[in-house]
Amino acid sequence: MTYAVLVHRAHSPSAASTKAQAPVELTEVHDVPAVTELPELRRTSDPETFARQVAEAIFAWNTATLVSRTDHIELLIEVADPAGESTPGLVSDLDNYLPTQDAWVELTKYATEQWLTVDSVSTPTKWAEAEAQAGDELLPGTTALTIQGTRHRSGIWEGEPVSSEHDVAFTIFLVCAPSYPECHLLRLSMLDKPLD
Repeated sequence: MTYAVLVHRAHSPSAASTKAQAPVELTEVHDVPAVTELPELRRTSDPETFARQVAEAIFAWNTATLVSRTDHIELLIEVADPAGESTPGLVSDLDNYLPTQDAWVELTKYATEQWLTVDSVSTPTKWAEAEAQAGDELLPGTTALTIQGTRHRSGIWEGEPVSSEHDVAFTIFLVCAPSYPECHLLRLSMLDKPLD
């Protein structure tokens, strides 16, 4: 916390004035650090821990910071499959989860912030069937986890704080050991259309 010192001096027509100076006044100034970058996702070999991190990162954004829409996409591409084969599809998936650039700019006017509360992480019942159909096309350690949670939004509308909540569900496709020592993001289902 910083304190700015404001000194008020009494103005006098002559140097011989006996007028006292006004008292020194302390005004509290709150330093609000500008957020300019996102924290990296923690590397992990545990599929559920990784899926939770990815889910929260997809939904956690704040238009009142200096972090851009592109920064959010780049954060998640950093944990994508190193082979890069699924990356173009993943970029497209993320485009569908984040507001468009025009919408992002509009949301900054309302200091809109969003985050996700994860309620459950589960393996889709049809994943075993999907694995069998894919055969050798999937890297060993590829799996799917469905996230169910609550999306929260808050902002300022006509000078008043507003907020909303909305249930969401989606499936994260990822690959972990034995293909890689740490988990990597492959693709996302469409929002609210998870794998059954």
